[in-house]
Amino acid sequence: MTYQNPPMPPRKSATFDDHTLAEIRRAAATGIYDIRGGGTKRKLPHLDDLLFLGASMSRYPLEGYRETCGTGVTLGTRFAKKPIALKIPITIAGMSFGSLSANAKEALGRGASLAGTSTTTGDGGMTDEERGHSEILVYQYLPSRYGMNLRDLRRADAIEVVVGQGAKPGGGGMLLGQKISDRVAAMRDLPQGIDQRSACRHPDWTGPDDLEIKIGELREITDWEKPIYVKVGGARPYYDTALAAKAGADVVVLDGMQGGTAATQDVFIEHVGQPTLACIRPAVQALQDLGLHRSVQLVISGGIRSGADVAKAIALGADAVSIGTAALVAIGDNDPAYEEEYRKLGSTAGAYDDWHEGRDPAGITTQDPELAARLDPVRAGRKLANYLKVMTLEAQTIARACGHNHLHNLEPEDLVALTLEAAAMARVPLAGTDWYPGKAGF
Repeated sequence: MTYQNPPMPPRKSATFDDHTLAEIRRAAATGIYDIRGGGTKRKLPHLDDLLFLGASMSRYPLEGYRETCGTGVTLGTRFAKKPIALKIPITIAGMSFGSLSANAKEALGRGASLAGTSTTTGDGGMTDEERGHSEILVYQYLPSRYGMNLRDLRRADAIEVVVGQGAKPGGGGMLLGQKISDRVAAMRDLPQGIDQRSACRHPDWTGPDDLEIKIGELREITDWEKPIYVKVGGARPYYDTALAAKAGADVVVLDGMQGGTAATQDVFIEHVGQPTLACIRPAVQALQDLGLHRSVQLVISGGIRSGADVAKAIALGADAVSIGTAALVAIGDNDPAYEEEYRKLGSTAGAYDDWHEGRDPAGITTQDPELAARLDPVRAGRKLANYLKVMTLEAQTIARACGHNHLHNLEPEDLVALTLEAAAMARVPLAGTDWYPGKAGF
């Protein structure tokens, strides 16, 4: 009997996978690049690739029910007359009214205030709802200058000069016409219903020397009361952090490429910047080299999801973290309750990222009044506060297990890495060894 090999199944290319082929066809058919919201969807080295070394013999753990573990952090201690004291080291990142509904912005303010932390305005200015429900509000000063005015600068508790964003370092934001309602247009001094694209750089300064002058102006306008943050995208973290600090920043906010955005080109989100994990240690090193670590506070953002992420970022040298996408999920973004409607939009809960279209069934990334009314800001604010509470408790649990009575006592020596990439980026030993790539003496 003759033996015949079974037919081999068709083999698809790893380079030209189904998604790549679909994108080529879409680009060929439309001549338009893809725009979406959210963050990168490719797998990158992240904080999951680190593990904590809990106490046993060489360290003595703290008892969770009897021994306290502090969580507070003060931001802006370098120059500001009125630094801001937070109960937890988790802040809410800048997300604009325009990209988000007014109810969503109110919910973020309510939740942050209940948890004892700050929220941030984002592009497009400050709404009265946001100011009224945010106990501590950071005012973003962006290249677009949309909605910027001296009254709101003075009403804020801190000012964040935005140089870059993790999802699009070197690129500006987008807000399509369907989301530019009458109110958004009035706040941004734009025509209603017309697409707008934010500038990628500030119009009145081009480098760190000019930034120092601009920070001085902002301090004079606010009588040196408000902390001045500088936010940079995770591209060249050592030099960007050093230059921001030398320009006079009280706080440096460093946003890795796992950070989200309201809308930009997909090619930016997936191919520009560095993973958050790769950014932390160079930024810390820059502050240490200048003798400013802990004097200039470092806030890390970009893919922070849990108390473990918070604890790991702090152990690597951050003073606090900031969350955006996770906060939106907490208040109801991509809720499976709207699965049928997500499917009608050609997506599914957990994957919906067409935030620029303004048709979000959850009422969060929209200016449609009927959709926006679906989000109850009071209930959503409570949900965010619950989430922030859980994150904080998780981080405290880890710190106690490592023998620390404050989150800021966590240190790199509490960590090991699971992969060579993570060991090199975090500069902590590969698990089971005392070595990491690039370690001096090896």
